[in-house]
Amino acid sequence: MYIFFDNTINKGRTNNKGRILTQTTKISVKEDAIQVVTISFFRFETIKDRLWAFSQMLFARFHLNRIKGLTFYKLFGSGIGEGFTPLQNTRVYAILAVWEDNEKSLAGLDSPVFKRYQNHSGESWKLSLKTTSVRGEWSNQSPFSTNRENEINADCPIVVLTRATIRPKILLKFFGHVPNISKVIGADPNVMFKIGLAEVPFLHQVTFSIWPDLDSMIQFAHRDGPHKKAIDDVRKFDWFSEELYARFNISESSGIWEGQSRKHYENKYYETKLKPLEVT
Repeated sequence: MYIFFDNTINKGRTNNKGRILTQTTKISVKEDAIQVVTISFFRFETIKDRLWAFSQMLFARFHLNRIKGLTFYKLFGSGIGEGFTPLQNTRVYAILAVWEDNEKSLAGLDSPVFKRYQNHSGESWKLSLKTTSVRGEWSNQSPFSTNRENEINADCPIVVLTRATIRPKILLKFFGHVPNISKVIGADPNVMFKIGLAEVPFLHQVTFSIWPDLDSMIQFAHRDGPHKKAIDDVRKFDWFSEELYARFNISESSGIWEGQSRKHYENKYYETKLKPLEVT
């Protein structure tokens, strides 16, 4: 079993029992600002670096809370294999961050906390995203916002992020579906990248996947099989106490992952009709 910590930006004080009394802080954002979402993946090779990464699930949030323009963030561990399992991959961690605008994003990603992750990791990959659609909540918040300029480009790679708080009483039933779903998505020739992430083990699950275009993603989501059955059961039996579904276009991709450059995921490579590199 592994332990991860929930990391939303909340400021507050503690009562005499040590419980945190949170206060909601209203963040002022310029009306013309276009929100930027980033997700950074890090792979840690040595035991020392993996222990450091694990410790940052607690300690990094104290530094992230001080970054200007960072309106929401989450720290993740990951699952083994195809990722959609409750078993931890001790090598891979990720940071999801929501920024007021691109300027704040560039400055924040150059801050000491992100540099420390970079220095400790053997390889890393960062994606800058623009939200094209979203529904649901995350930690009682609506962190992602769409903009008129963020209309989905259906012919470019599509990022799909799903997250859910699973009701404890159905944990065994939920994870009973996972092996079949993982097998299907792993065998799908269209999926370009997939990983399962966790804020809190077992209860707070996140899936992150990249598809070559909108049609490929929709075909997988609605095809008869274990994935569609799991979706139907979620609705029928009310498995989740909170959930969020979001889609993004990729505005920037940089770094090395699994020994390969991930630059070719950027939408502009598809928009200019350049042939993308083969994905393995």
